[in-house]
Amino acid sequence: MKLGFMGSPDFAVPALRALHAAGHEIAVVYCQPPRPAGRGQKETPCPVHRTALALGLPVRTPARLRRDAGEHAAFDALGLDAAVVAAYGLILPKPMLEAPRRGCLNIHASLLPRWRGAAPIQAAILAGDAESGVTIMQMEEGLDTGPMLLRGTVPLGPRITTPQLHDALSEMGAALVLRALAEDPPAVPQPDDGVTYAPKLTKADALLDWAQPAAALDARIRALNPWPGTYFMHQGEAIRVLAAEPAEGAGPPGTMLDAAGLVGCGTGALRLLRLQRPGRGPLPAGDFLRGFPLPAGTTLG
Repeated sequence: MKLGFMGSPDFAVPALRALHAAGHEIAVVYCQPPRPAGRGQKETPCPVHRTALALGLPVRTPARLRRDAGEHAAFDALGLDAAVVAAYGLILPKPMLEAPRRGCLNIHASLLPRWRGAAPIQAAILAGDAESGVTIMQMEEGLDTGPMLLRGTVPLGPRITTPQLHDALSEMGAALVLRALAEDPPAVPQPDDGVTYAPKLTKADALLDWAQPAAALDARIRALNPWPGTYFMHQGEAIRVLAAEPAEGAGPPGTMLDAAGLVGCGTGALRLLRLQRPGRGPLPAGDFLRGFPLPAGTTLG
């Protein structure tokens, strides 16, 4: 089958590799343009770009698509059977959605209509959902509103983290989109009830609010690492919290209840397990607190 592929981050790489390995003709790969990264701010291609080059596939990196009639025409001229889209990062305009014979199939990392939007993996963990999954969706102009072709589910354990769920759903999405292309299942409209949205995360989401229950803070730490991360302020420093867990205890929110990393929350307490100061490496809480003491009674920001 002659395909286009549109994706940018690591999440999309297994699908691109799977389509190539299955023998599909991938006529073009679209991804986000290279951007400055690292200490030297060197222009760096995204993971899908690097993978496509390694596979010998042609790559296009337009900065925008909506009003680029030339890009629309070039895409249409490819005569694609279908396009597969996975976390591309740009909204596809109607001419591109309609160009492939079978339209554009999106690999969405949630059980639609729950968690439409930019951050469905993190949203599922933040909400304490019992399960998550992948929906292969026929794309239309609305935000993740298109009819569903296939779905797969995974249970969410109580200690699941975003990297773990990301990797599981990434591999599931690759397998499901192969099935969708091979089986051409009937499209089923999304139900009208149960619609929720997962907005794009920002750095403002990272500051921990100790007035929240310990369980909610634990979920936030597991959901928002590695990006945007979670932190608290102390002595003018943003201390990253890389891992924690709810624990027995009670006290004023944001107050250290002992010298070993137990913090009072709005409900219950949180045991800090792994911390990091700016410009330093991550450390187990015990090692961190030996060099940066937070004695009982200390108030965290």
